[in-house]
Amino acid sequence: MATVSLGLRQKRRKERLRNLAFLSPWLIGVGVFFLYPLASTVYFSFMKYDGFTPPVWTGLKNWAYVFNDYPMFWPALRNTLWLVIVMVALRVLFGLGIGLLITKVKTGAGVFRTLFYLPYLAPPVAATMAFAFLLNPGTGPVNSILGKLGLPQPGWFNDPAWSKPALTLLAIWGIGDLMVIFMASLLDVPKELYEASELDGAGAWKRFVHVTLPTIQPIVLFAVVTGVIQTMQYYTQPLIAGKVASGVIGGSGQQFEPGYPDKSTLTLPQLVYNLGFQRFDTGGASVVALVLFVLAMIFTAFLMRRGSGFLATDD
Repeated sequence: MATVSLGLRQKRRKERLRNLAFLSPWLIGVGVFFLYPLASTVYFSFMKYDGFTPPVWTGLKNWAYVFNDYPMFWPALRNTLWLVIVMVALRVLFGLGIGLLITKVKTGAGVFRTLFYLPYLAPPVAATMAFAFLLNPGTGPVNSILGKLGLPQPGWFNDPAWSKPALTLLAIWGIGDLMVIFMASLLDVPKELYEASELDGAGAWKRFVHVTLPTIQPIVLFAVVTGVIQTMQYYTQPLIAGKVASGVIGGSGQQFEPGYPDKSTLTLPQLVYNLGFQRFDTGGASVVALVLFVLAMIFTAFLMRRGSGFLATDD
């Protein structure tokens, strides 16, 4: 019996070592690219560190400064939450709507698919600069057309009330990625379900609500979760839009305070750069990064919990 138990222990030890060997690339990647940076960010959030001198322990001073004395934090938090709620919702709705439209087109579907997908391939900087030109309140063609039609001419990126809607229009313009994902899921819905619902007398709207939507619900959840994560990292477009609208296209060494106009395009990722690389306040930048991480985790956990509950109910 002792020999048998020893053999079993050796066998289990070999299985564990083999499993660890197969998991080692993932474990190393998580440790190097996630756990170590996260631990370092937590560590530096309690330190005074400018990147040149040794870090000095300051306790909660960085946290108090960011939450109480840093005037850009709360506007950036509000803007980020606005973009997460409004921009993600509209991108999902428009992506699903365009996907439905193209799946119903009988001829020329490939042309429409290409036309809607091409904007997604445009580099973010070039696309933002083009939108800033089109939406220029003084010389842009969009306001010129609105003026000829007798409609109001918004200030777009030069108006705090319209800057975030302008960014949302830019995000909807590059909807090609979600369109392709939704098209693939819509084409995968079993036709038998549509035929059965038609026999029961269901119209187009009821077929969408009771057949299409429950079937593609995991894809909708995927689109929302990835959209929230991407919007939490929203940096390039609002920064470039603010620079172009303010006239600061800038050469080397030129400083630009993000958030133009009136902090309306300010986002949390911009604060990380502003604190860490413009003000050399690594402690404050680490605090903002941790806030961003916690918010992303809360949104993702909430969506995954609600999504899994819906899926379990449908089953």
